Amino acid sequence: MRRKKGSRFVTLLCSSRVDIVCLQETKLEWVTRGLVRSIWSCPYIDWLYMDSKGASGGILLMWDRRVVEKIEEVVGQFSILCRLKNVSDHFEWAFIGIYGPNLNRKRQFMWEELAGLISWWNLPWCLGSDFNVICFPLERLGAGRFTRCMYDFSDFISLHGLMDIPLEGGLFSWSNSSSASRIDRFLFSPVLADHFTLFS
Repeated sequence: MRRKKGSRFVTLLCSSRVDIVCLQETKLEWVTRGLVRSIWSCPYIDWLYMDSKGASGGILLMWDRRVVEKIEEVVGQFSILCRLKNVSDHFEWAFIGIYGPNLNRKRQFMWEELAGLISWWNLPWCLGSDFNVICFPLERLGAGRFTRCMYDFSDFISLHGLMDIPLEGGLFSWSNSSSASRIDRFLFSPVLADHFTLFS
């Protein structure tokens, strides 16, 4: 993470009450306890990470052990997976942090990896991700028509019965000087959304 970007995130994290944090595109080849503590100063933090491939990618998932307990973990090519149990009520669920490929030809491998992971456990799911792909043309500035990648993404969401919850702050989750798109999103199993009362 760039120092300026990292310091802004640390400030945001300190001012928010969070139990789980997933960072994508960390660009980190390894993660140490010292680094994790520099990001999140809580002494009860545990974490799982996928190292970056060269100058891109990388995922870091962190959680407060007073709130959730890790039961099992898996690190894949595009994702990291944690089977978690709430400390308060022993409710079990799973979180997948994803950093999707930019190349269309690699996306099918990502969908296959995620489908395989979801099939392992009969649990409610949360997928938090930079998928690097959109579902609908309106989610990218200037996109005019549906593409095969959009259909594949929509099919994945539908096949696994996931809910696509809009993020706060507008339609687009990423932008630069010339483009904008909604490549970041959280997908939930309805059971998980009900348990955590994600909707009022």
